[in-house]
Amino acid sequence: PYGRVAASLSSRTQCLAGMMHANHELTRQIMRRFFLLPLLLSPVVACGNDAEGDHEIGAVDFDVSCDAEVRDDFDRAVALLHHMMYVESQAAFEEIAERAPGCAMAHWGVAMTLFQPLWPSRPGADDLRRGEASVRRAMELEPATDRELALVTAAEAFYREPESADWWTRIRRFSDAMDEAFTPRQDDIETGALYALSQLAVGPVSDDQMLRQARAAEVLLGIHDREPLHPGATHYMIHANDVRGRANESLDIVRGYDDIAPSVPHALHMPTHIFVRLGEWPSVIEWNRKSADAALQFPAGDAISHHFAHAMDYLMYAYLQRGDDAAASVVREETLPQSPHQGTFTAAFHLAAMPARYAIERREWSEAAAVELRTHQYLPWDQFWWPEAMSWFSKGLGAARTGDLSTAREAEANIRTLRDRADAAGEEGFRSYIETDRLVLAGWIAYAQGDAESAVAAMREAGDVEASVQKHPVTPGALYPPYEALGDLLLALDRPADALDAFTVSLEIWPKRYHSLLGAARAARQIGDAEQARAHYEQLLEVVGDADTTRDGVGEARGFVAG
Repeated sequence: PYGRVAASLSSRTQCLAGMMHANHELTRQIMRRFFLLPLLLSPVVACGNDAEGDHEIGAVDFDVSCDAEVRDDFDRAVALLHHMMYVESQAAFEEIAERAPGCAMAHWGVAMTLFQPLWPSRPGADDLRRGEASVRRAMELEPATDRELALVTAAEAFYREPESADWWTRIRRFSDAMDEAFTPRQDDIETGALYALSQLAVGPVSDDQMLRQARAAEVLLGIHDREPLHPGATHYMIHANDVRGRANESLDIVRGYDDIAPSVPHALHMPTHIFVRLGEWPSVIEWNRKSADAALQFPAGDAISHHFAHAMDYLMYAYLQRGDDAAASVVREETLPQSPHQGTFTAAFHLAAMPARYAIERREWSEAAAVELRTHQYLPWDQFWWPEAMSWFSKGLGAARTGDLSTAREAEANIRTLRDRADAAGEEGFRSYIETDRLVLAGWIAYAQGDAESAVAAMREAGDVEASVQKHPVTPGALYPPYEALGDLLLALDRPADALDAFTVSLEIWPKRYHSLLGAARAARQIGDAEQARAHYEQLLEVVGDADTTRDGVGEARGFVAG
């Protein structure tokens, strides 16, 4: 039986299967799934004389109705789509369309790579027209099954009215159409995975979003039980649980993503969305280092893939939470000078966030005030309100904390303008993230002006706005969480009991953050609660671990615990 299976595999997969022949369980899995999906990665010799190398990217059996000779390649293209490796997936679908001109679903696949529902990037006019043309071509070729017609119809719902409809109208139409596609086909793995994706895409501000997250997770868990190597089941499961209150769900599935796709950059990164929510900083560091290295093997044309900057910002964030500022500096210098980066929202976000984050997390206020605006000027910054607002937030916060109130007010005014642009575009989530930072800055400006009551009120309002939305998956965390900022403010106002309450709330939202732990310890110490102070200092030292840190708070914690 093994010989009959291997005879039908590609030469590369035959090679991998041969390497696995000695392992009975792996051989059985190959026989059951009939193939492993090869991902051409790098000039590493993986087997025999194959100079391109092979790596698994998961088990997909789409059962497409196209010509037999393109079906395995179609499955590979769908697997890449589930991994959100959109550049590579698009190229694979385009090649299938050339080789099998009558394959309607190849054109559906191209359309599906162009709108990228969970990424913060929005398709431009050219991509919308191209996606609409791809869907129209798929319809002209008449999808051969009711299932394929339902999936094409869902894509068409997104691309309808390419010149007018806004993003969230399109996403809701896509989600509704995927609901219609899935309802009569609840045993179909691929329809189920795409249905779950459509449910997750409706957030982050939808009133029923938590119900959608739970429903998506339920469907994906069912898929994973039937096919543990399905890339969409694991990937979208992580997104389903990347919300407050769900981070501890299905951790065994989360940690198994690299077993499915050990060389796919986004697969190596995705589990860290959950690790960040749990404060597991060594895991965030380990996985994002691997992800960033892998991302450099997948350029986006002539540019560095945004998967690289995405992983590096998460990596730097984790080092900063451990107090390892030297390692964080190395990550920053490895990322920012490189060029050109992919011209997407994601790349722009991290290129703006990293210098701001590096300064604010170290409480280097003069450095924060000196952050440059709109670096990498080839990026279309006019489209990226939230990334630019983060740069202004850093400048304004640094200015307010160093007494330059004129610059701080200018920064707040610019943040307000960027907030209003997001609001006018119907981007309620982006508006909320920008407004949260603006209110934190307004609080520190009021404090500098001697208006303690207004300062505290602004910070509390910032916390309320933060609570109205979920963390966006593009970011590892806020530049300055509002309840952490409130705790710092209340300490400065000599209100340690209130400060301890604020830091406690912040740690519930953002566990094991360095400054929230340190602030909570200091507040507890000031009110004479030695037990709470010790607990927070001990957790801070646990978080720092063996990191090479020179921060004063670490010595303070060690002295208190020892004394």
